[in-house]
Amino acid sequence: MAQRTALILGATGGIGSAMTQRLLHDGWQVRALVRQGAARLDPRCVPVIGDAMDPAAVDAAARGAEVIVHAVNPPGYRNWQRLVLPMIDATIAAARSSGARIVLPGTVYNYGADAGDPIDEEAPQRPVTRKGAIRVALERRLQAAAERGEARVLIVRAGDFFGPGAANSWFAQGLIAPGARPKVIRQPGRRGVGHQWAYLPDVAETMVRLLDRPGSSAFDRFHMEGQWDGDGRRMVETIARVLGDPSVPIRPLPWWLLRLAALVATTPREMMEMRYLWQRPVRLGNARLVAALGEEPHTPLETAVRATLAGLGCL
Repeated sequence: MAQRTALILGATGGIGSAMTQRLLHDGWQVRALVRQGAARLDPRCVPVIGDAMDPAAVDAAARGAEVIVHAVNPPGYRNWQRLVLPMIDATIAAARSSGARIVLPGTVYNYGADAGDPIDEEAPQRPVTRKGAIRVALERRLQAAAERGEARVLIVRAGDFFGPGAANSWFAQGLIAPGARPKVIRQPGRRGVGHQWAYLPDVAETMVRLLDRPGSSAFDRFHMEGQWDGDGRRMVETIARVLGDPSVPIRPLPWWLLRLAALVATTPREMMEMRYLWQRPVRLGNARLVAALGEEPHTPLETAVRATLAGLGCL
């Protein structure tokens, strides 16, 4: 049987790295489109030097690929307006010429307060932020390409990512400081306000199982429940328990400090725009996913947090 090939865009990021490991485990050939001097890849990957903004580079890298994992995002929330849609256009064009299926990790940014609880795949997408509007436009381009017969698309939507490779995440930038044993754990939301998390290996496992599922359509969309923190304390209390040190305090995230930093720096300004996700619960329902797979891949929270802290150099 011929070896299956996947192209990963964003292979050095959280979900890109998790998908790389999961596909390699199953014997896929994995190509990674990376810029010159990018972070070190798994030596089993085939690096392809190029830029996800360059349609010709993406097209060349995708030749012969069965899957394109579009896991690339501007780092630090920067330049979404300028970069996000041209990158998905390059991926769609590459899928059109190669016949590859596009796999996209979806976000909860697409939804406003009218989306329901829990939010299903057909809920109205009326976002309340600029980044949410861009993500809605991105998914509409994918759906239009699928309806025109130009691409097959799989979207798996989940909450805030955390995991060993998720350095650019709320877990690693908001709750704790990576690189050393935490001296304080920060809680961004108020007690009683739920928050949705997604462990990266579980997301990758879900995507791979859906890829291998027979009877998929040209445009498939699934929601993961992931790790639901119903009272807003479960995640931070699990971090404290894994650290095994009751003297490590849990304190509110100083949003006032982030607001001041936002006056002069891009990343804090973009993070402030997403504060609403910590002020009201946004919960995805996974009924369609469970119906398709029979279950949702789910690592126990304490195991997932321990692996994440170890991967971030905090244990």
